Amino acid sequence: MTPRILIWNENVHERTNELVRGLYPQGIHGALREALLARGFADVATVTLQDPEHGLTEARLAATDVLVWWGHKAHGEVSDAAVERVALRVWQGMGLIVLHSGHFSKIFKRLMGTPCALKWREAGEIERLWCLNPGHPIAAGLPPYIEIPQEEMYGEPFSVPEPLETLFISWFAGGEVFRSGMTWLRGAGRIFYFRPGHEAYPTYHNAHVQQVIANAARWAFNPAPAWVDVTAAPNVPAEAAPSPLKAQGARLHGDGEQGYR
Repeated sequence: MTPRILIWNENVHERTNELVRGLYPQGIHGALREALLARGFADVATVTLQDPEHGLTEARLAATDVLVWWGHKAHGEVSDAAVERVALRVWQGMGLIVLHSGHFSKIFKRLMGTPCALKWREAGEIERLWCLNPGHPIAAGLPPYIEIPQEEMYGEPFSVPEPLETLFISWFAGGEVFRSGMTWLRGAGRIFYFRPGHEAYPTYHNAHVQQVIANAARWAFNPAPAWVDVTAAPNVPAEAAPSPLKAQGARLHGDGEQGYR
């Protein structure tokens, strides 16, 4: 099966900042789409913050296997309704790849349940992104480390939940380190956070960075049918139990009633 990839980008700096527009004339979403198409993905679409419902309609998400998310300046402009639609699809099995400043996006904080805060510095310093597990699918085809000539520093502590896996750790010229590639499971959905990608630098033109994102898209793809009743919490009648029972005692709830939320 071919994963259906959707790239979401707030598309703010590309429209308002000459430096960023020069680096990404088709937007960061356009650069990422070209990179994924060049690496064998046939179904790659893009949407932006400016689209109706931010491009994150129920129908659009239902037709998406892996969502790639880039945001920075406009996290607060994403509607809570869109965030809840994305969260539901992740629980149902849609993969989610969150890039760089997306650590402060509403959807990432919603799924992590923590502040997702960190230290940072914009000084154009060298980043060495070390691979901790060369045998992992997300690390396929990569060298022992990726050297990025200029990047924004992110530093620990990074207030996220303990990950399922830590795949990359970054060292910066100023001395800080950061867990730059981590995975989680939420419901049936796989989540990967990948740190590089400050919009003032040409990071998404780096072939190794592109390879990580392509690998992550394949890893995050869950071919199983969507877990459509993941949020259901019905009151199961006694006679419908695997070993049928006779209800006894007082009851507060009727058969089939949903639990209090």
